[in-house]
Amino acid sequence: MGQKCRPTGFRIGITENWRSRWFANKQRFGVLLVQDNLIRKFIKREYSMAGIPKIEIERDMERVQIFLHTSRPGVIIGRKGAKVDKLKEDLERLCGQEVKLEIREVLTPELDAQLMAEAVAQQLVKRAAFRRVMKMTIKTTMERGAKGVKIQVSGRLGGSEMARRETFHEGSVPLATLQAHVDYGFAEAFTTFGAIGVKCWIHRGPYKEEEGSIHASHAKKG
Repeated sequence: MGQKCRPTGFRIGITENWRSRWFANKQRFGVLLVQDNLIRKFIKREYSMAGIPKIEIERDMERVQIFLHTSRPGVIIGRKGAKVDKLKEDLERLCGQEVKLEIREVLTPELDAQLMAEAVAQQLVKRAAFRRVMKMTIKTTMERGAKGVKIQVSGRLGGSEMARRETFHEGSVPLATLQAHVDYGFAEAFTTFGAIGVKCWIHRGPYKEEEGSIHASHAKKG
């Protein structure tokens, strides 16, 4: 089962925290769910160069709180905070209520699977050799302390007539062990000869060694 499903979804509520944290009745639930999706799509589209791997949303009756994880906070904040103020206004217009925005910097982007998948996709769009790109990405990630990395690309690789799948991996990536923090990311490269899908798995070690995980917070309370 662990090899057939998304690793982050497999761990949600067990060792990974929920990306959207709020409660609503049956009448409002669907509306708020669609709104969460629109918020994420809007931010990713407008700030595609800011390196945003994760957007967390919390709600109460008065306001929406958005935690924006980014590897380049300066791109979002802008000079004297001009860009972040505009983003806040746009989000308030989209949500129809007060929005509180908190920007959190990703200190090691090389260990974030979503950012690595997007980096590979960007290089494939620029017509870089896919094997070289995958090997270099794996090398960079392993040098930053990852326990294991796996990258998979699917599509018309190198402009070939038939679509195929290529996988490179190094180290261990335990897909069925819930206490292992396996980060997962997916991105698409829209090239002149078709779309190429990029999947990335990064094993960052056990959750109990990390700050901020559900496992670590339970250990502290105990």
